[in-house]
Amino acid sequence: MSSGDLKRHRLSRLGDRQLNRALYVAALCQIRHDTAGRAYYRRKLGEHKTPAEALRSLKRQLSNVVYRHLVADQRSTATERS
Repeated sequence: MSSGDLKRHRLSRLGDRQLNRALYVAALCQIRHDTAGRAYYRRKLGEHKTPAEALRSLKRQLSNVVYRHLVADQRSTATERS
C-alpha cells in the first residue's frame, strides 16, 4: 500500500488564527497531562491516525466543547434578561 492510496480531507488553514492557536495550546496541555483529552488523543492514535490527525481531532473536540459552552451561556443570559 502506498501513501497515494490514502484519501485525506484537508481543511483550510484560513480563519481565526488566534482562536486556532488557543485551541492548539489547549490541545497540547490536554495531551501533556493525564486528562480525558489525552485518552481521546491516544484512542485516535490507536485507530491508526497520524499524530497530526489525532491532534486535529482533539482540537475539533475542544472547539465543540467551547461552542456548547458559548451557546449555553448565551441561552442563560437571554433567559435572565426576560
